[in-house]
Amino acid sequence: MKNLNKMHEDHFLKIFFTCFSLSFIIASGFMPDVDQLTEGLLRIMNSPTKAATNFFDVGGYAATFMNMGLVGLICTCLYCIPGRQANNAATLVTLLTVGFGSWGIHILNIWPTILGVALHCVVKGEKLGSRTNAMLFTTGLAPFISELMVRYPNPETVGIHPSGVALALIVGVGVGYFMPAGLDNSPKIHKGFALYSAALPIGMTAFLLNGFLYKAMGVPVPEATSDLSVADPAICNVFCIILFTAFIVVALLMGCSPKHYIQSILSPQHVVHFGASFGNAAMLMNAGVFGLFILAYFNIVGAEFNGIVFGSVFCMLSTCNSGSHPLNAIPIIMGYAFAEFFFQTMTPFSGGEVTHLLRSQSLIVGICYANGLSPIAHEYGWRYGILVAAMHFCMVTTTPQLHGGMCLYNGGFTAALVCLLILPGMERHFRTKHERRSSYQKPRLKMTPSKH
Repeated sequence: MKNLNKMHEDHFLKIFFTCFSLSFIIASGFMPDVDQLTEGLLRIMNSPTKAATNFFDVGGYAATFMNMGLVGLICTCLYCIPGRQANNAATLVTLLTVGFGSWGIHILNIWPTILGVALHCVVKGEKLGSRTNAMLFTTGLAPFISELMVRYPNPETVGIHPSGVALALIVGVGVGYFMPAGLDNSPKIHKGFALYSAALPIGMTAFLLNGFLYKAMGVPVPEATSDLSVADPAICNVFCIILFTAFIVVALLMGCSPKHYIQSILSPQHVVHFGASFGNAAMLMNAGVFGLFILAYFNIVGAEFNGIVFGSVFCMLSTCNSGSHPLNAIPIIMGYAFAEFFFQTMTPFSGGEVTHLLRSQSLIVGICYANGLSPIAHEYGWRYGILVAAMHFCMVTTTPQLHGGMCLYNGGFTAALVCLLILPGMERHFRTKHERRSSYQKPRLKMTPSKH
């Protein structure tokens, strides 16, 4: 086992992705509706997947788990294409894509945008593998692809039809072709303070597509059709506890001691690549501990474990190799809790009614991406983490109006917008933790030898 810790990160992560994906496929065989697995998969592929579509309701538990596992294997295969080594970004996008496999992405609607990125590589003479990250990030627009395939422009007629497939291919390939340019420039805009960097160009593209295909064309934006009440906390909790505990056990066998892990998360500098900084075992340990932390939070606030909540566990976990861990997630959670308390206190004076509670669907999903603002908390301090989380709380429920609920990266898109709003002011008026510590240190006096 200890040899795994010495293994090159690329090889280790491919093994990790494979085992992670297979765990869902194996689990599908233990679901109570396993006899409906094939029919459930077909229903998922033939249904709209607008954000907040509960695959537990659409296709059942077995089909949802199988879909998540197959999506994960597709991601792993794409990272086996020469030209790209799996790293922290690969961890983020793979776990994110698998997480969406329970409420927006399936094995059919990911391909048009992937083909668009592949076309970009052919035209520009780039290695196909060099754009694997871009291929998977573009799947954040999968709900648009499904809508075009199954019910555009008539929401009353649901089902895959040739004209819809053709339209989905045209739009998907076109978006995928131009998306790498936006993905390359996105970090320059938020300066690395939003871990879900791809969400900004994906969200803006969804904004444009919503305006063009629906608003400008006079086509009403359809609603999500699934029943969000179809949920099973026992299935979700048991699976996650077994999986995350397995991560911890394997990490211990690989040689990551609890002391080493604690030292890694107490690092004074914000770590953007956990595995490269502390080793494969520490990354796997963080995935297990952070996963149990997320699961505990969802249970404490009383989240309903439907397909969206279940997938959101892995969406939030996706940054485990990009610097997120329980300690720097706490200020974000505190910011959400403070915002809820504030609005519960103030709304009676305005005559309004509080509808957004920590356990509500939108905020359970929202906090996953608010976690992407953890670099701000680490760089400036926990107070600023609370501030940006509270801003995210206020904005995350309104941004879906921009893209019509067709962007799976809504929370990440919101986080990027928060960065655009607050970073210029923070850089001008406030100091980082390092700058504050430096100002507290008195300059040492140089000792010069006395002359006699």
